[in-house]
Amino acid sequence: MNSSGTLKIARNGYIVMAVIFCALGIFLMVNPTKAMKIICVLAGILFIADGIIKIIGYFSRDFYCLAFQFDLGFGILMIAIGILILVRRESILRLIFVIFGLVILADALLRIQMSVEAKKFGLKLWWGILIIAVVTGVFGMILLIDPAGGAKMTVIFTGIGFLLEGILKLCVAVYTVKIRGNGDVVCEEEYQEIS
Repeated sequence: MNSSGTLKIARNGYIVMAVIFCALGIFLMVNPTKAMKIICVLAGILFIADGIIKIIGYFSRDFYCLAFQFDLGFGILMIAIGILILVRRESILRLIFVIFGLVILADALLRIQMSVEAKKFGLKLWWGILIIAVVTGVFGMILLIDPAGGAKMTVIFTGIGFLLEGILKLCVAVYTVKIRGNGDVVCEEEYQEIS
């Protein structure tokens, strides 16, 4: 498969993962009690799938692209965390919200850095990604602090964090990678030079 096809898979995968993160976030907010019973399995599978998409994105990108620049290491980390969550479900349940908080915070911090670099490349909506990344990072920190002490409210905060993470992923996929009329995928900065 050519690099353009791989990049399309990565971009579309990012969009699909964004929608799944949003859906899981809404599910956690609406059904916090029911969600607690299946959260480890859902999160483990989701993290593994997200890690695979990140790695595909990393190897499909051009060196000047912004969307996938941190995704090799972070993708491997997501797969490792996903496997750990699935294999050690029982013992990890007490730490699950701390793990979610760390993952959400780490991704938000990387996207804050990406948005600053996007400004240098002339990406028009860099500030939108920055704002969403900062808000997402705040909810990651809330999960680390765990002000609700593991109660339903923590599950709801997790849902909000996942929803924001999904919105952040969607913004990154939509605003930093563009498709030309002939079907080639290019980075935003390349797109501006072409048009």
